[in-house]
Amino acid sequence: MGSTSGENENNGTADVGRRDLIKRSAALGLISVPAMGFLSACASGGGSDNNSSDNNQGKTSKSNPFGVEKNGKLDVVIFKGGYGDDYAKAWEANFKQKLGVTSTHTGTQEITGKLQPRFNAGNPPDIVDDSGAQQIKVDVLYKNGQLLDLAPVLDAPSVDDPSKKVRDMLIPGTLDPGIQEGKVVALNYIYTVWGLWYSGKLFKDKGWEPPKTWDDFIKVCQAAKKDGIGGLAHQGKYPYYINVAIMDMIAKKGGLDAVKAIDNLDPKAFVGSAAAQAGVEAIYEVVEKGLLMPGTNGLTHTESQTRWNQYKAAFITCGSWLENEQLKQTPSDFDMKFLPMPLLPGSKMPFEAIRAGSGEPFIIPAKAKNLPGAKEFMRHMLSKEWSTLFAKEANSLTILKDGVDASVKLRPGTQSTVEASKAAGDNTFRYLYPDWYSEMDTAIQNASNELMAKRIQPKEWLKRCQAAVDKQAKDPASKKNRHE
Repeated sequence: MGSTSGENENNGTADVGRRDLIKRSAALGLISVPAMGFLSACASGGGSDNNSSDNNQGKTSKSNPFGVEKNGKLDVVIFKGGYGDDYAKAWEANFKQKLGVTSTHTGTQEITGKLQPRFNAGNPPDIVDDSGAQQIKVDVLYKNGQLLDLAPVLDAPSVDDPSKKVRDMLIPGTLDPGIQEGKVVALNYIYTVWGLWYSGKLFKDKGWEPPKTWDDFIKVCQAAKKDGIGGLAHQGKYPYYINVAIMDMIAKKGGLDAVKAIDNLDPKAFVGSAAAQAGVEAIYEVVEKGLLMPGTNGLTHTESQTRWNQYKAAFITCGSWLENEQLKQTPSDFDMKFLPMPLLPGSKMPFEAIRAGSGEPFIIPAKAKNLPGAKEFMRHMLSKEWSTLFAKEANSLTILKDGVDASVKLRPGTQSTVEASKAAGDNTFRYLYPDWYSEMDTAIQNASNELMAKRIQPKEWLKRCQAAVDKQAKDPASKKNRHE
């Protein structure tokens, strides 16, 4: 899920309604993604469009609700990572054909480097895929008043069915990660799952069974080590990735209560939490027993993932962009597979439970030069035509219900995430603190970096994470975010 705070709905009946809605809308052609029981209520973007005097606005109509002027220009910046940027080029060509708007396209991984000076100068692009290791943090942009409230886009008529609002066409809960203080200010566009990955070929050749329990996971890692293969690889220079494993272990051990305790800045979110202690101690067992892929702590994401593709590790942690990011490095018979985090004894969630929701935040800067064009571009992103273009080019699903044409065939890794989503059903979870509190998230990542390098023990990790929670809780603005 994208990052947003879930508020504005009571959980009881709202949760049931969302589940029913998802189940009814689960037919994604060949890709039936269930209406996952998203953790937090679907919040409506509060507030109003504070840019009512849009520059470059022409005459509005039912098919052109924002008054996009023909022959206009649109400045588009796309994070060129796991999904590439060919999908955006296809969108831009279609946008020019339909509305006569020419796009200036920038594909880059240097989002902060290229865009921070532009934001500072009051000259930002019109629409940005603000993602990757050099992402400009959404909460920081929001606090600086640099993001457009996306409510006008979400409340506009859907391209596919003008009798419905855009927001009504989305998988429930997927707006949550883009909410700051009740307003949707980022559109997390891609339906993502996070967890472990392995090679079906390697496991078949070695006679290993994909593990469902933590004990069995350790046994596979030990068998791999005997064969000269690392057990677990992680993208050491970016501890975000190992936190997928640590935080998933905490969630599955302690259930949604453990997730909400962290998101809601509980004084016992980490220190005093049996689930947090069990989760971090489990991951540290891999370190202590020498089951990490040698050198993994010093590698970037692509370096570590490439070694995994070379059968130098049994498992790696990542989100579902992994397959697309590693296309050139993945052997044709690798048979990439997704695996939910294995269970610790006494876990409150089942093995099938997964972290799932929306990722890849798209933003419209408040000072964009062509606001009508940016809003219309985002409205088209949430059409079946553009969602299908994305699936074809990026081998991934979007947050649009029934959003992918049945003719689109997915690669093995992505197909395995679809199957994992079906198996999970309502057993999905999503942390919102990384989207709400980037400083706290960074502190937790830093603690994990020290842990994986064996410079601190689990007890110290818990202390550092709790200190980050306690510091964040002192910020009065944090009281406006609540994971229900």
